[in-house]
Amino acid sequence: MSTSHSRAAGKFLEDSGYAKWHDNTFWGVRAKRDTMAFGLDEWERLREKASEIKQHTLTHIDRYLEQFADAAERNGAIVHWAEDADDFNRIVYGILAEHDVKKLVKSKSMLTEECEMNPYLEERGIEVVETDLGERIIQLKGQHPSHIVMPATHLSNRDVCELFEKELGTEPGNDDPVYLTYQARLSLRNEFLTADAGMTGANFGVASTGEIVVCTNEGNADMSTSVPKLQISAIGLEKIIPDYEALSVFTRLLARSATGQPSTVFTSHFAKGRPGGGKLHIVIVDNGRSHWLADPDHWQMLRCIRCGACMNTCPVYRWSGGYSYSYFIPGPLGVNLGMLRDPHRYSGNVSACTLCLSCQCVCPVKIKLGDQIYQWRQKLDDMGEANKEKKRMCMAMEKVMGSVSLYNKATSMLRYVNSLPSAMVNGSLNPWAYGHKMMKFPKRPFHEMIKDVEKGSTDK
Repeated sequence: MSTSHSRAAGKFLEDSGYAKWHDNTFWGVRAKRDTMAFGLDEWERLREKASEIKQHTLTHIDRYLEQFADAAERNGAIVHWAEDADDFNRIVYGILAEHDVKKLVKSKSMLTEECEMNPYLEERGIEVVETDLGERIIQLKGQHPSHIVMPATHLSNRDVCELFEKELGTEPGNDDPVYLTYQARLSLRNEFLTADAGMTGANFGVASTGEIVVCTNEGNADMSTSVPKLQISAIGLEKIIPDYEALSVFTRLLARSATGQPSTVFTSHFAKGRPGGGKLHIVIVDNGRSHWLADPDHWQMLRCIRCGACMNTCPVYRWSGGYSYSYFIPGPLGVNLGMLRDPHRYSGNVSACTLCLSCQCVCPVKIKLGDQIYQWRQKLDDMGEANKEKKRMCMAMEKVMGSVSLYNKATSMLRYVNSLPSAMVNGSLNPWAYGHKMMKFPKRPFHEMIKDVEKGSTDK
């Protein structure tokens, strides 16, 4: 049973001031992206090149996966293959249990969110500490990310101040961002020093060298892998790219698209365990990706580099927030990925799109996100997930639009709506009245007025 995005968005919009702040925040990130993009004459050529690289790699993924695994093992890494989320969680737990790990520090990874790794490990007695500042904040708050790049941007300084007072014992009422960041750094430094293992996700896996590449602004991935001797990297199979030349294309696009920076502060390469007996385990995860790759309509979703630009530009995401979506990834990306994951469970998100196509205009790898959402909408009725109210409305419109006499009669009667009481026209029976006032209809429909104009021209 799907959950309606529109109902959840209605709750979000009850605080209009907060909704406006949310919109302005992410539109500001979109504006920074534009500044970066327009500053490069070759921007569109980079996007085209990135799209071509992804298409080539994905259509030869078996070859590149084998090349990556062989190179990683030559480096001394231990490579594991996970068919699904359960398999991934079992593998990770097995590695940690073998080394008697009690505390795991990890950098941000949407793949581990996808597989629900944290609760799996915690149920088995392993403490998991998120080390990305935004992820740490929402972990302490008991929430999930509301954005894939900026997971806690939905929270204000005051929200974080109150949270840190409760969880970290910080100064009451001190919501200065510099102070709060410093306190988080002190707390996390102790977690790094006392952890038994560290974990990262992966932005890219370089097939020719067997390296994991992680792009961050905080250096937490480096701390997670340079202090504990045991390191685990989780990577979805679609993150494999051929070589350094391909990597140079993606690193020029990623930060500019995600946060409006020319580059992330840290672009870290991990190929082997740290000196002195360290071990690096790499877990390559499928979890449905090979099936998605076989989908002729939607395989291109695997080209995504998780920059979040589609969310920052999406008017629906900006005005409804990340928690209005039932899938753990929000925005245009999440709508499509959720449908690939379980179309019956996540079909309620398909309405969260105006089909403005702004998402696919900014996507650095040129995924046609809006077009794919439109395709999903065409399948809803066959899936038994079409909105019954909209379906009845469309059937009525089809009858009216398909009959000249009915159409003329209906449009000629619209002017009488103007004389109805506002409580009736703008009440709960009219969905348009939510957030709008009913328009005033002209005394005569447009097609009649244009006929008079054409007639006058002919008479002259």
